[in-house]
Amino acid sequence: MVPKPVDGSPADEADLTRADSLAREIFSDIANKWALLIIEAVGEDTRRFTELRKQIDGISHKMLTQNLRMLERNGLVERHVHPTVPPRVDYTLTEPGRALRATVDGMCEWTRRHLGHIETARGRFGT
Repeated sequence: MVPKPVDGSPADEADLTRADSLAREIFSDIANKWALLIIEAVGEDTRRFTELRKQIDGISHKMLTQNLRMLERNGLVERHVHPTVPPRVDYTLTEPGRALRATVDGMCEWTRRHLGHIETARGRFGT
């Protein structure tokens, strides 16, 4: 996943092993349908929790909360709590979150472009 060092020194190997492990952990976190949909839904704007819940069809309160926390932990989403009654919480993408969104947008475009082919292949397969 991560390129191997040229000189092969033990310190470089340890750094690469850590980077590879972290990459796998992050990929595992974000490679679920809810995380990708949340990233897409937040987009370039600031969104309230209730807006996200309405916009993402089928997501439960619990799943939205868990995934927003995970995205925040990974530095992809920022959470802003306003001291009002009732509390207002807004979410925005960080710079790394916006960069990931560009990749998600590319995946969505790839899906739109190849949807007919995929559906035909699935039909031949019997799915």
